[in-house]
Amino acid sequence: MLIQLEQAKLSLRELEAGIDDLKVSIKYDSLVGEVQSLEEQTGQSGFWDDPQASQKVLKRLKVKKSLLENYRRLRASFDDVSVLIDMAIEEDDESTVPEVLADLDAVRKEYEEQRIEILLCGEYDANNAIVNIHPGAGGTEAQDWAQMLYRMYTRYAERKKFRVKVLDYLDGDEAGIKSVSFLVEGTNAYGYLKSESGVHRLVRVSPFDSSGRRHTSFASVEVLPEFTDENDDIEIRDEDLLVVAHRSSGAGGQHINKTDSAIRITHIPTGIVVGCQTERSQVQNKETAMRMLKSKLLEIKEREHLERIEDITGNKMNIEWGSQIRSYVFMPYTLVKDNRTNFETGNIQAVMDGELDGFINAFLKLTCKGTDA
Repeated sequence: MLIQLEQAKLSLRELEAGIDDLKVSIKYDSLVGEVQSLEEQTGQSGFWDDPQASQKVLKRLKVKKSLLENYRRLRASFDDVSVLIDMAIEEDDESTVPEVLADLDAVRKEYEEQRIEILLCGEYDANNAIVNIHPGAGGTEAQDWAQMLYRMYTRYAERKKFRVKVLDYLDGDEAGIKSVSFLVEGTNAYGYLKSESGVHRLVRVSPFDSSGRRHTSFASVEVLPEFTDENDDIEIRDEDLLVVAHRSSGAGGQHINKTDSAIRITHIPTGIVVGCQTERSQVQNKETAMRMLKSKLLEIKEREHLERIEDITGNKMNIEWGSQIRSYVFMPYTLVKDNRTNFETGNIQAVMDGELDGFINAFLKLTCKGTDA
């Protein structure tokens, strides 16, 4: 047992080097000063006179303060484990070994999570995320696959303690869904979920096929950063919009209001369609749908390096069904493999229950190599 404690101490020493590197990566001293400066701003007279400016400050403070507090908590946990190991070795106390190993694993896991978090290198990574899921060709089978993906992402959000809000939901013909749009609220929600944008491929024996044949289905996942009132400088002309009110549909349960307050907006120049049916009034649904439209237009504008919203054309909105980013195989073996990073796992049930960290972390490491701790 003493050997296990000595090995734990060695592992902790190696982990300390990584934690020290993490401190450098987040620019700890500068971060402390920035948090203090932002907190002082919130206490100044007249801070709330400009709500838009004050919200920007509060948002930045929340992100920076969270980064600082997370690191401090990690360091405190490391120090606690270090003291526990030293005491156990000094007293030759074998009974503490299980506790030491469990605490060491917890510190290592927290370190890995924070190391990944600093890989969130995009301008909008801290934003909330708007997720849209659409089934491909294949009728009920594809619509069921779209619903399975929706469940997977809601489970992932629960694991991350993010909040999910359904925006638009359209039932499938027999099962599943024809489309769903939902908002994932939480710090870095977009940064984590952006890796999921693309086409997802399912291979399984279809429960809807009485002959028990194997089917391949596709569904597209679109992830956008939510842009808020700070982007009101984006001008969308009224004459470019087709706004239709309709009765809400879908099995969204408490999320769906069964009234004629649902709104669907088509942006005529691009063909982009957005909708919302979960707010209490037509006005609120329209406001939410307009935020969704702005998010779509701004994301395309940034991705395509365009100077103006008017430069976006409908051609850029086509879904490329042949370019799947990930395959999920249920039969004859179980495997989930990401085509971009080659990360894979055979535990497909865990993935469908929202265990996506391995895929997301691999993507972040691949796309943000330059900021790796």
